[in-house]
Amino acid sequence: MGIDHETWVIIIRLMIAGGLSGLIGLEREVKRHPAGFRTHLLVGVGSSLMMVLSVFGFESYLSTHPNLTGFDPSRLPSYVVSGIGFLGAGTILVHGVTVRGLTTAASIWVVAGIGLVVGIGMYYVAIFATILVILSLIFLNKWENLFMKVTKTQSLFILAEYRKITLSSIISVMEDEGIRVEKITVEDPPDNEDTLIKYHFFVVMPSSRSLIPIYDRLAETEYVEKVYTVD
Repeated sequence: MGIDHETWVIIIRLMIAGGLSGLIGLEREVKRHPAGFRTHLLVGVGSSLMMVLSVFGFESYLSTHPNLTGFDPSRLPSYVVSGIGFLGAGTILVHGVTVRGLTTAASIWVVAGIGLVVGIGMYYVAIFATILVILSLIFLNKWENLFMKVTKTQSLFILAEYRKITLSSIISVMEDEGIRVEKITVEDPPDNEDTLIKYHFFVVMPSSRSLIPIYDRLAETEYVEKVYTVD
């Protein structure tokens, strides 16, 4: 008994889904990210399998139940889209204020979409999406690295006398030195106590610049008691 045409179509779609997904995973594998070649390949094949199951798996059942209504072939694949988020979340790592793995999580989500597209038979769309994703991961990453070499992010802590100096005056000193403040957190002192207030600045500055001049300027500022960073 030979393999029928429908089975060949399913096999070809699974192979295409695995190949396209594997290409994206290979890029992640080369750069040593948590989810690499095998993970992306399995996600692509699995999502494509769910799609072909939804499209072809119930034909015999529907043919024996001609009066059956309400069949929706998109219902089963829709759970892939929501369920893949749990797998992607496992690749996201948080180190202090730095979050890593978001791009890999997004690539896993896109691979699931590519698998679904292949499973329904939209080959050209899947190929174009794969090319677009690979180009984005390769070239946008290089552009990002180039940008990060131009600027750097630094944490800066300042202890100042409570209600003796304004936040705007501290920021003005930084802006005079060409430093851009991205985020500020403030730790207020206890109520009714004349003590120090702690400012935590996240600043962006040229990579060629040093924080030493800003230390000197802030240290000379009245009511500023201490300026420091934490590695």
